[in-house]
Amino acid sequence: MKRRTDLRDLLILSLLLGAGTTAAAQEQEEAVPAGVEMLMARGGIPAIFEPEFVPAADAEIPDDAWVFGVEIGGVAKAYSLNLLNHHEVVNDESAGQPFATVW
Repeated sequence: MKRRTDLRDLLILSLLLGAGTTAAAQEQEEAVPAGVEMLMARGGIPAIFEPEFVPAADAEIPDDAWVFGVEIGGVAKAYSLNLLNHHEVVNDESAGQPFATVW
């Protein structure tokens, strides 16, 4: 469990609210092939594009909460899986390298 404890000491993604379905996603929905059933509109789960971080000590999540950790170029970040359950994608960058965290 030491690894998870180390990740908790990293920066934890703060709870952010996302935007709704975009116009581009609505256009794509109209192009669904025949025989395909859409259970949720495309773009219905908003991605996060400019995440804000807080120190782990300031994050209001339980000590046993799971996080998704990323280290790029010596810069470590952690994303709350509770947050990712509601957004699924975080578009971020670290040390000048863009990446997406997908859950």
